[in-house]
Amino acid sequence: MVGPNGAGKSTLLQALSGLLPCEGVVHWQGDPLSQIPSLDRGRRLAWVPQELRVEFGFPVVDAVAMGRFAHGDDDHGVEKILDRMDLQSLRHRPLTRLSGGERQRVFLARALATEAPIQLWDEPLSQLDVRHQLELLELAKSLAVAGSIVLMSVHDLRVAHCMDQVLMLDQGRLAAFGAPEAVLTQERLKQVFGVRARMGESLILDLP
Repeated sequence: MVGPNGAGKSTLLQALSGLLPCEGVVHWQGDPLSQIPSLDRGRRLAWVPQELRVEFGFPVVDAVAMGRFAHGDDDHGVEKILDRMDLQSLRHRPLTRLSGGERQRVFLARALATEAPIQLWDEPLSQLDVRHQLELLELAKSLAVAGSIVLMSVHDLRVAHCMDQVLMLDQGRLAAFGAPEAVLTQERLKQVFGVRARMGESLILDLP
């Protein structure tokens, strides 16, 4: 999901997660999301916010284990996620003593621990270094291949250019949805983002 600042990306993700009241109705497989019990909702979708607020110094391993709440005690599942998100070396460190990128990986790990078939991530790449960005993109693709839906907001249009589908918002409205090459057109990028684009194997952007 792409769009300029203030286009409504975070608002839409919060509405889809059931955390923000909205005028319309969000349905999950025919059921209104607002009527699904919170525990059942936690099995169906996971949400990673853009602002990672930490008020308690839980160890990393305990924070990730919170994502397994709907599945009961499962130490093996937690260990697999810690390995997958490169967090084993931080397992006993309090959340309050992590860098922004480390904390972001913990919140993503907690979401993955839910095994929810829908993953909603708000700017998950914003604080990650290059290596962990690439690893997360590979992970997102592997989840999609396995049948999950991963909806993430990103600011880097070159990242969006590599996705399966792109949803573009502009001033709180849907501007386009579809394959990257159909959405990220020169005309639309100029109109919505005010940038000049050249298409090829990759997306090259410049100021007009």
